[in-house]
Order: sequence, then C-alpha cells, then structure tokens
Amino acid sequence: MSARPDEGRVEPRVEPLVDVTQRRVAIVMSNAIGDTLVLMVIVRNLLRNGVDVTVFGRPAYALRRWFPDVTIHPMPEQLFDRAWLAPFDVVLQMHVEQPVPMLRTLHHRVFDMDSVIFGDRAGCMAERFADFCRQELALANVGMETGMTPPPLLRHRRHGMRVAIHPEASTEDKRWLPRRFVTLAQRLQRRGYDVHFVIAPHERERWKELEHWGIPAPVFADPHELACWLYESGWFIGNDSGVGHLASCLGVPTLSLFRRRRVSERWRPGWGAGAVVLPWQWVPGASFKEKFWRQTLTCARVESAFHRLVREQQSATGQAAHLAGVTQSS
Repeated sequence: MSARPDEGRVEPRVEPLVDVTQRRVAIVMSNAIGDTLVLMVIVRNLLRNGVDVTVFGRPAYALRRWFPDVTIHPMPEQLFDRAWLAPFDVVLQMHVEQPVPMLRTLHHRVFDMDSVIFGDRAGCMAERFADFCRQELALANVGMETGMTPPPLLRHRRHGMRVAIHPEASTEDKRWLPRRFVTLAQRLQRRGYDVHFVIAPHERERWKELEHWGIPAPVFADPHELACWLYESGWFIGNDSGVGHLASCLGVPTLSLFRRRRVSERWRPGWGAGAVVLPWQWVPGASFKEKFWRQTLTCARVESAFHRLVREQQSATGQAAHLAGVTQSS
C-alpha cells in the first residue's frame, strides 16, 4: 500500500495522552472482525515499542493462531467483575460503551477510540489508529501492520483464480443488491474464475437459491478456518464488512463496494492491494445517494473495477519479477 502524504498529519504530542511505557495494557477487542483487526494495529505498535499488552476478545481469540506473539484471551464470562482488569494499569476499548458497557466503572484508567473514529481526521481506520499511536501515545516506532502471521503449510494465494465474494454486511444499508452479486458471480465464472460466496450460518437464510445458481458457498467452522481459506484465495470482492478487512489483512487483493465516498475514505480496508468501487455520483444530495446507491452501482461498474484491479496486480507482479531478474543477473 502506498504511503499517505504527510499533509494533514499532526506532529506527535510532547506529552502523551497516557504514558504506556513500563505499564501493563489491556485491550478489550470489538465483537466484529473488522474492528478487531484495526485495533490489532495498536496492539502491534505497543508491542514493537516494548509495552506489555494483553488482548481480550471473541474474534481475536478465534484468530489467536494468526498472532502467535500476542497474549489473547476470550472475553470473561463475568464481564462486570473487576478482577479480570485489576492487573492492568491502562485499559483501551474501541467505543465508549462497546463491547463492554460502563467499562469505566470497572477500572480507573479507561480510554476509548471514539474521538479517533468519528473525529475530523484523515485516512482509513488502520491509518488513524497508527496515527493515534504516533500522536496520542507518542510511540517512536509506528507502522500500520497487524502482525498477522499465517500458520504453517498454507500457501499465499495458492488458488489464483478463486474469487471470494462476500455479499453480506452487518447492516442492510451496506448490502448491494443480491441479484447483482449473483450476476457478477456468473459473469466471472464465464471468464474462468472459480467463484465462491462467503456467507455466515445466520446469513444463509437469505441465500437459499445459491445451488440453483451454481455458486458454491463453503461452510467454515470458525474465523480461523475462514482465514485459512481466504489466505489461499486469489481475489476478494465484497460489501463494507469485516470479511473484507480480513482478506485485505491477509494480503488478498480486495475490491470493496461502498455507498458513499466519505464512508469509504474512513472504513476501507487498509492493507495490501485493494480498490474501492462507488456508485455513479450523479445522484444529487447525500440522502439520495444513500437511499439509491444499490441501484446506481451497476454490475458492469463493479466488474470493470475488478478487471482493472486484476490488471494492476498482474502489472505490479510482472514489474517485480523483472526487477528481481535484473538484480539476480547484475
């Protein structure tokens, strides 16, 4: 991913928001996969600066094999028992009241990321959280990596023609028209791609006709199995969702469908190769854009954006291979 220009960035504070050096920090992860992964940017930066970090969270614990050097625990059953946070000097969670409501009543030093998420800042969430580490925490060694590491025996993008399509999202307003996802899948199949839908068990009720349409939808026991499968896939297409963040974090070229440009600038996946496709912008006013984005984002527009992403990746791969050949022969 290309580096973001320095304009708009604030210099690190002279005094940090909280001094995390020589302290034990607990990070209470979101119940959403995407939010969990962007919070792992903070975890990674704390670790690389020598801070003692412990993570609590359901998706984080399910993906713990991908973060072998991070201490990760499931969320405790007794959330409102002060004992589980007592060993820590500082506690951080993504939102004021989520996933643990009234967290400030359980610990004397709790911080949340709402001002970073909703504030007038530049960049996507991964970039904002890296900037938070640089500016508010005054950490010296900062990056955007999550430290996600594949388990042994997996091969990155082993199935180069496999396209994972995630037609779902956490809320209805983020979901493109189902029939257009089916049409897109069938068009890609005709071009030789091995197209699969990625659908959670609770989402399958809306997709009963997949077998009739000839689109496979593998079943995954947990997020770890999904991550293993995505890691070996060639491409990803999907709505604004946590699965898109997971694919991006795994280095799978990702095409993300968004309803509005400002939303995409904040919530697009922040790792690896990727692109965003937006509806036609001729619809006047934000409210109408929001209401009719599914209709104005055509199948042809998404397919064209996908083929452009493929060409760009093929060109980048070819250039890298050429440079490697030149280096070896010199």
